[in-house]
Amino acid sequence: MGLALELAGIPLANPVMLASGTCGYGQELAGVMAVETLGAIVTKAITASPRFGNPTPRLAETPAGMLNAIGLANVGVEAFIADKLPYLRDLAPRVIVNIAGSRIEEYVAVAERLETATGIDAYELNISCPNVAHGGIAFGADPAAIAAVVGAVKRVITRPLIVKMSPNVTDIVSTSRAAEDAGADALALINTLIGMAVDVSRRRPVLANLTGGLSGPAIRPVGLAMVYKVFTAVRIPIIGLGGIMETEDALAYLMCGARAVQIGTATFINPDAAVRIITGLAAWCDDQGVDDLQDIVGACHL
Repeated sequence: MGLALELAGIPLANPVMLASGTCGYGQELAGVMAVETLGAIVTKAITASPRFGNPTPRLAETPAGMLNAIGLANVGVEAFIADKLPYLRDLAPRVIVNIAGSRIEEYVAVAERLETATGIDAYELNISCPNVAHGGIAFGADPAAIAAVVGAVKRVITRPLIVKMSPNVTDIVSTSRAAEDAGADALALINTLIGMAVDVSRRRPVLANLTGGLSGPAIRPVGLAMVYKVFTAVRIPIIGLGGIMETEDALAYLMCGARAVQIGTATFINPDAAVRIITGLAAWCDDQGVDDLQDIVGACHL
């Protein structure tokens, strides 16, 4: 039904992935959704050492969205390879491992260790992390820092590298070009927006971390606009994400220029959301007489 594609050299059965941080390590959703139907799974961010994350409360619902300040809680690269990757290897979807760090050296160390493991198809670089070596400013806010971390990781890997772009910037085109010029094979747009919620009865922020990442339908218009802008500015493929809840939302991202999409917050509302979207895309192709879904990529630009 025309859903298969190749993205940065990775063959995918369909363009629908589960977004990092929303599906754990895959196994968490195995009993509530047909994981085998997905195009790919993007794991939780993996760091060099285990992380317990931020103090609670670290989740808050907002109108048309959700704030999270999980703090990259994860088992660390060694436990991931030993305990989580064996399960992922046996799944039909492609496995994309999200890499995070607070210094360039940590990103490189995690990437080098993952290179020794089998069952991984690509990496996704989380550059929304604070760069502790340079005052805590996020890597993704500075084109020079993006070039440095992407280039350093690219030099030690053999698998495709997807860079997940932060929307918390003045010019998404310049940061996206910096990632491409440094060797990124694909871009994922967008990560969460910085947001805050206040408990007026306590006169305090709801989240212990004060601010968190805003996701869900509230950020979809921002994601669409950024994908639209970046599509004509780079040559590498784009993965669209941010507030995709229904088939129509995925189609909108494709028409703005994304070749694939990631489903995140929708999974918390309906664990089967990604599967419904895959089915919906196939039905849409059939109804519209579209033989290859990739034919509509960038249609808004025509």
